[in-house]
Amino acid sequence: MKKKVVLVQDNKDILEIMDQVLEEEGFDVTASLTTEPIEKIEKIEPDVVIVDDHIKGKKKGSEVIKELKSDPETENVGAVLTSTSKDLPKTAKECKADDYIEKPFDIDHMVEVVKKNA
Repeated sequence: MKKKVVLVQDNKDILEIMDQVLEEEGFDVTASLTTEPIEKIEKIEPDVVIVDDHIKGKKKGSEVIKELKSDPETENVGAVLTSTSKDLPKTAKECKADDYIEKPFDIDHMVEVVKKNA
């Protein structure tokens, strides 16, 4: 069975590249420029969520991950934070993300991180 990924990015080009690469790697990807799929997380039941910290919407990606990790229903979902921020390692740790991907990212590294956390 395919591992499911919810991918939320703030940049359409990056979203499309990540979506395509992960699909090629055999993941079932739900990709979005908004946090909408996170609101349906119990229906989607992803193995891992990848969220950009600077997502358009009411919350930052780190806040979304912090909420997922503090909810018993979703605390075991792998959570990966992405950002161009220099403080990303610190931010990821503070929101209890399982891992992070710094942008611009290396495709192979991105795939490795997702596989490790899915």
